[in-house]
Formats: sequence, structure tokens, C-alpha cells
Amino acid sequence: MGIHDKLIKIQKALKAPKGQFNSFGNYKYRSCEDILEAVKPLLNDATLILTDELVLVGDRYYIKATALFEDKEENIAVHAWARESLDKKGMDASQITGTASSYARKYALNGLFLIDDTKDADTMDNTTNGGNNDKPASTSKVSTLKDKLKADQPANGNGITAEQWKDVQERCKVLGRNPLDILKLYGVARGGDLPASAYAELIVELN
Repeated sequence: MGIHDKLIKIQKALKAPKGQFNSFGNYKYRSCEDILEAVKPLLNDATLILTDELVLVGDRYYIKATALFEDKEENIAVHAWARESLDKKGMDASQITGTASSYARKYALNGLFLIDDTKDADTMDNTTNGGNNDKPASTSKVSTLKDKLKADQPANGNGITAEQWKDVQERCKVLGRNPLDILKLYGVARGGDLPASAYAELIVELN
């Protein structure tokens, strides 16, 4: 069996449960460790290797993670990137790098094993669906989020700054996500209409 056939077999068989829970956003998600635990029994004679590389782009550091799937003769590599935050309250430098590494590795695994990241750790997935459900968040879940955001909206109507929205767009570009999807989720037409409180939430989701 060739390496591509081996990978396809694993992609079809893999069931990576969402073993983590975000109490702030009230949603389940799968971590890098969850994916590794699920895939290890399926590897058989193949090998999975995860590596990191610190890359300076402009004045910011990015973690470039590589998921390498190989047997004795061939290999398949998938790369993913995550940017280190300039600052995270309560975290030292090593923790910031570690967080970026975990995100980058998870997205590399997502790409290798065809796990849809739009329904993974960085979404407000409907926890009542349970298991490894591929259904997007329900309308009621999105409505609940919109109600919460409206409640958080400052009385003076001020939203995030142009610089903050630019940062969100750059993070989306690195992660391969569409900023328009964020606007739709928050029920606004442009970045400046996002509530000021949304920026902190988005930084966590897009780190």
C-alpha cells in the first residue's frame, strides 16, 4: 500500500473527539493532543512527526509547524503557521510561544487528516450536537452570541479601532480564514462596527 493510500485510510477512519471545553464561550473543541491520541492507533507502520520552526516575518515572529507523515519510502508534509502575540496578560514569553506552537501544530494536523478547522477549536460550535459532529453552529447559538455582543456594546457605540481590525484581518490571513465570516457571525457590516469587547475575544480565537 502506497503512502497516499495509507493516509486516505486514516483520514476515513479517524474520529477525533472534542475533548476540551471552553467555559467562557460555552463550546467544546479538540486540541492537538486530542487529535494525536485519536490518530496514534491508526498509524500502523507509518510514522507521524511534528516539528516547529521560529520564523521572523517583518517585525513579528511566527511559529511554522510541520506535520510529517512517512513510511519507509515516502513522506507527506503539511505546514501551518501561528503568530506569537505581542503580549498576553498572565503569560511569560515561553508560554506565549508554547501557545502559538500548539495552535500551529493543530492546524497542520487538521490539514493532513482533513479535519475542518472551521468546526474545530476556534468556533462557537453547538455543544448539544455532541461528538465529532460536522454540523455548523445552530441559528439559536449564533443568536445567543449576537445577544451577548449587543449587551457588551459600549453605550457610546464605539467599536474596535482600525488598527485592531487590521490585526484581526492579518491573523485571519495567516490562519486561512475569511474576515467576512467574522463580520457575519457578529452581525455587522464592517470591522469598525464590531464592539470593543470583540477584539479580546478574537485575539484568543485567532492566536
